[in-house]
Amino acid sequence: MSTPTPGNHTPSRWDEITATDPAHSTRYVERFRTMAAAGQDIVGEARLVDAMLGRGGRVLDAGCGPGRLGGHLHEAGHAVVGVDGDPVLIAAAEEDHPGPTWLVGDLATLDLPARAIPADFDVIVCAGNVMTFLAPSTRETVLARFARHLAPAGRAVIGFGAGRGYEFPQFLADAEAGGLTVDLLLSTWDLRPFSDDSDFLVAVLSRT
Repeated sequence: MSTPTPGNHTPSRWDEITATDPAHSTRYVERFRTMAAAGQDIVGEARLVDAMLGRGGRVLDAGCGPGRLGGHLHEAGHAVVGVDGDPVLIAAAEEDHPGPTWLVGDLATLDLPARAIPADFDVIVCAGNVMTFLAPSTRETVLARFARHLAPAGRAVIGFGAGRGYEFPQFLADAEAGGLTVDLLLSTWDLRPFSDDSDFLVAVLSRT
């Protein structure tokens, strides 16, 4: 398992949850293993990303968790790098989904070229409400890091729900400040249009 690059770390909301409840990450892993074993669909987000790529695309799974999306995209023929700050989740990704490059790392200090990985991703996917688990003070920084890791024609696809402490207009303002521009807004991962009363946002963004 790779270790994070040294540097300043602002504890995320996920860090706070797992510090209070050390078994939280293990339960999270088992939840998705149980769902997969029961035949439930846990890769809908990955199907959208796959549709955006030609064969052999480069994908960064940002906040990859136990690897459900990156694993599926690897099996679909893409080159996948997954980054998550939780070592328990990365260990599960390595066990359940061999093939992608799984890294422990802080999205707020993301610098993959410093770890000998080119920053030219065709798609960065950030699903599973990851944005709402970040420390609020790091959100714009994370979005700026995403912009720096995209290929010139690359796109970032970010999805999260309302009512989680990160209002959609603020997210869109942070994305713009971080060097991203909106290509498309959806209300679901199955391509339903976004409206002012949507309770979920999937934003497709490109470099400004």
